[in-house]
Amino acid sequence: DLGSVRDAMDRALTMIRGGAEILDVGGESTRPGALEVSTEEEVARVLPFLKEAVQEISVPLSIDTRKAAVAKAALDAGVEVVNDVSGMRHDREMAGLAARYGAGVVLSHMRGTPATMAGESEYGEVVGDVISELEESLELARRARIERDRIVVDPGLGFAKTGDHNLTILARLGELGILGRPVLVGPSRKRFIGALTGVPEKERVPGTVAACVVAYLQGARIFRVHDVEPVVQALTVTRAMVEAAE
Repeated sequence: DLGSVRDAMDRALTMIRGGAEILDVGGESTRPGALEVSTEEEVARVLPFLKEAVQEISVPLSIDTRKAAVAKAALDAGVEVVNDVSGMRHDREMAGLAARYGAGVVLSHMRGTPATMAGESEYGEVVGDVISELEESLELARRARIERDRIVVDPGLGFAKTGDHNLTILARLGELGILGRPVLVGPSRKRFIGALTGVPEKERVPGTVAACVVAYLQGARIFRVHDVEPVVQALTVTRAMVEAAE
């Protein structure tokens, strides 16, 4: 409805004023245990907002979806990036679609689906396995002829990962440099922060900031967060200190 679109637009504009340089929009929850939404419902949730956003918002828009049909509707509306948490494994039409549209692509690491991924967190060596499985997604993109300079990789914090796995990945994030693509992280308000601190989701901003700073020091340069302004401020100071030490 128009009211919810306006509410979403107000939220988006607040994030942009806080320093957001790209806006990621999704119509299906990917939290652990979340059930799948139909393609029709997902399109109905995101398309009214996207049609307004491409007219009102100056930063690039990203569609957060595992479904090619949803991505196509978003790309047709003017969205520029496809953020696929399944690494293009869920819908084998996705890679070809992104290639045809010349879209930017975020390839995330995930096993199973949001409904099943909690039971798929057994790894031989988590960082090495994540890198290996991201390489498989990169190969899917290569076969579809997605231009390599349009691809970003995401280790998928919280997606088929335990809290300890998330901490290990953050501490060793620099190892993803072997993939040769920019790294995105999404630690925002996630359960591993709550497990460490004992605070509810909306009070996890300081923990999110800390995770983003560590990720920056390990080479990440794109951050998917709810609370834009404090993260931007922290990363601005972090970047200045790193540059001052060079």
